[in-house]
Amino acid sequence: MISRAVKQPAVVFRLGHMGDVALATGVLSHWRELLGDAFVFVTREANLPLLENHPAVAETVGLSPEDLTGAGWFRRCGDLARQYAGATLVDLHGTLRSRILALRWKGEVRRYPKFGLARRLFERTRLERLRVKLEALNVPQRYALALDRTAPPREAVLPRIFLTEAEKEAAARLLAPVSCEGPLVALHPYATHPAKQWPAENWMRLAALLDEADMNWFVVGRSDTPLTNGHERDLTNATGLRATCGLLGRADLLVTGDSGPMHLAGGVGTPVVALFGPTARAWGFYPAGPRDRVLERDLPCRPCSLHGAGRCAHGFECMTGITPDTVMDAVRAVLA
Repeated sequence: MISRAVKQPAVVFRLGHMGDVALATGVLSHWRELLGDAFVFVTREANLPLLENHPAVAETVGLSPEDLTGAGWFRRCGDLARQYAGATLVDLHGTLRSRILALRWKGEVRRYPKFGLARRLFERTRLERLRVKLEALNVPQRYALALDRTAPPREAVLPRIFLTEAEKEAAARLLAPVSCEGPLVALHPYATHPAKQWPAENWMRLAALLDEADMNWFVVGRSDTPLTNGHERDLTNATGLRATCGLLGRADLLVTGDSGPMHLAGGVGTPVVALFGPTARAWGFYPAGPRDRVLERDLPCRPCSLHGAGRCAHGFECMTGITPDTVMDAVRAVLA
């Protein structure tokens, strides 16, 4: 249930990485369905492709790196406040930058419950009651509470990325040399932080298991160290953001760590097998589709950080302990 009608297009603010913005796309669709309105979305320039063709987005505002630094951000906040005076600001970021913008905003400001204190306490104490509280609502449900009275069900706010027919056809052409009879599995073996990365030899073993099972596979993502050396199935660094979404849309399944492409796959309706190590479902950044699977180990040291940036005294056992056979079993279960 919505707490109030939004009389004019609200301005939604979310920076972060592509996964953060991808998680907001389903919330926009949810609000569009209930309110009938479209929104202005403010984010980093690099995230703008995710919002193309979205029926709930009337306008986008891309922020450059210069906009987000020091005096540049203070000036940009003034520009935005004047340009959209009277509109509601929906803050889906909840950081110092968005607080500065809110201080200069000439209209109502709505925020979502970030559960920051509960997350920090859980990271330190791992109390069960905190875990239950945090896992009760994922991040899109929390976003929705910026305007909703009660949280919608998870399936109502799954990511939504709208590909054109031309983009779908381009993805099909790119994959034509590597796909044939049988399921097509996308592999995303990269991570921003080493602690969240499954060992390369495990990825290669998984690829071999897929071959043995007569399943097609291809590698997607961006990295300075591609998984293979020129293999025809390795499309690392070969596509931009929209084209990557097109490839994921052609796949029957994506295997990945806790990553941005995990949410891109959800946005194009592709189920995910996700490997979680230093991070946890309690943070709310997990795939929530009906066929999605999260593989994780029950270790007393998990979770050890919000984004997986911390060091590890246990040899990253949370990730290395997930075997290729375990992942292959999950792949078979989802595809069944």
